[in-house]
Amino acid sequence: MSHVPAAFILTLLTTFALAPGCAGRDATGPAPTSTRHDDLVALFTDWRAFQRPTVVDGVPDYTAAAMAAQHRELGTYQRRLAAIDPSGWPIPQQVDYHIVRAEMNGLDFDQRVLRPWANNPAFYVTVFADESDQPAREAHYAQGSVELWSYAWPLDAAAEAAIGAGIRAVPALLDQARTNLVGNGRDLWTFGGSSVRAQSAALAAVAARLTGPATAGLRADVERAKVATDSFAAWVDAEAPKKTGPSGVGRDNYDWYLRNVQLLPYTWHDMVLLMERELARAHASLALEEQRNAGLPASAPVPNAEAYDRWFQQGVTEYMAFLKDHQILTVRDYMDPALRARRGTYSAGPREFFGEVDHHDPEVMRTHGYHWFDKARMQHDPHPSPIRRGALLYNIFITRTEGHATGWEEMMLEAGMFDARPRSRELIYILLAQRAARALGDLRMHSHDATLEEAARFTSANTPRGWLSLEGRLVRGEQHLYLRQPAYGTSYVSGKIQIERLLADRKRQLGDRFTMKGFMDEFDAAGLIPISLIRLELTGALGEDLKSVLALDQHKSGSAPR
Repeated sequence: MSHVPAAFILTLLTTFALAPGCAGRDATGPAPTSTRHDDLVALFTDWRAFQRPTVVDGVPDYTAAAMAAQHRELGTYQRRLAAIDPSGWPIPQQVDYHIVRAEMNGLDFDQRVLRPWANNPAFYVTVFADESDQPAREAHYAQGSVELWSYAWPLDAAAEAAIGAGIRAVPALLDQARTNLVGNGRDLWTFGGSSVRAQSAALAAVAARLTGPATAGLRADVERAKVATDSFAAWVDAEAPKKTGPSGVGRDNYDWYLRNVQLLPYTWHDMVLLMERELARAHASLALEEQRNAGLPASAPVPNAEAYDRWFQQGVTEYMAFLKDHQILTVRDYMDPALRARRGTYSAGPREFFGEVDHHDPEVMRTHGYHWFDKARMQHDPHPSPIRRGALLYNIFITRTEGHATGWEEMMLEAGMFDARPRSRELIYILLAQRAARALGDLRMHSHDATLEEAARFTSANTPRGWLSLEGRLVRGEQHLYLRQPAYGTSYVSGKIQIERLLADRKRQLGDRFTMKGFMDEFDAAGLIPISLIRLELTGALGEDLKSVLALDQHKSGSAPR
């Protein structure tokens, strides 16, 4: 590992410590009092308990007074972290330190800028019918979610009690929300009602399944929650026209969030350049693929449900065989069933964007389904560090999860997976164009250069073949998510770019010892953490652009590149 001059390290540490709101060690304050990783783990346990809101009579407290108290107390945990010196630890333990710091910065950003409990009506949705493909549900939600998909029917007594506890909290939480929500962001309010109505639909579906006398109590709770949800949705719709302000966080806040929470070495301006470049590359590559395939029959969607089911199963089988036969990664026993359990549903049309892709080739979206490998690994092969064992807070995992799943599509194309199906190669670039276009929508909404509707129209117009129609719900639903969670829309592409760079650097570092299987195994083993931290763990070094983001004296760690 190359050594960084001590004077340069001191400059970085001083700059880092003086950054507003940053949880790094204060160069002007007391010296660190601990050098033990065990103390970090203990702090992490306390921090996670503190981060959750206080629960009063079964309802999380997001009132202004409760949130102000939490913000005041946050500094106590930041100072405890600053009192720990990780510079002499092995690199994996240093990575744990950066994870805790990023999570604390995430709460700091929520308290100072995002304030979802005060600005975002969708924050108060807590009943979900479908499983997220992420380690934790995308964006910010109130504590106490009821994940209906996770229960087997008919319900046993334990499941009925668990669902009932969450459902009974809904009316009181939504009453509290009417007082808490004081924000003026027009788009968050205008599109928030649709998220609330999705909760109503989920509750109606549950009520329809609770038909026997044994479930009469739970059914009554569900019906009360639905009445409260419908009333709240109507209130949000009525309030929305009164809102006149922007909903984005602004460029300076976006820059701070990228660096201190997502641990990315980019600014808002950098992101715009990267996304514009990838959008142009995707369209150009698609044009060349189409030219190469001009003499081939046009790609046609699968014709019926029976063919779709057969196609899906065959696609999973071929994909898993490709990974194994080409030594792409170590195929674990849990991977095939995890992927096979996620069979989609045939649609004669009209189809939303990803359904259109899926109906044209059964394997393309299976590559993006790496998410299900990730979730199965968390269950069957959890990380040894308690700090990385569960889902990180504030969606800090997205450059790894969404970035890798997006990058994996093109990696498998380059590895030869679609050589026998040239028309499927076109789909990879259609997907990339859509991700880059919607990322630019994310950026422009947060810089106050576009409304959500304008971002949706831009994304639709720049997605090839008209497959992301403004007539569907997806295009606006995605932009609504990205408005609620800064940098989510960009993570698919920024994470992909970082992973491509890491792969290239690891190949240069290892030379003839590099194998794709070895790279992927160590990549997966690092956990679902920011790519900058995976880079640190795998290479033992930081690029110049990341030194100011992490700013620890790595040359004292004693760890050599592997």
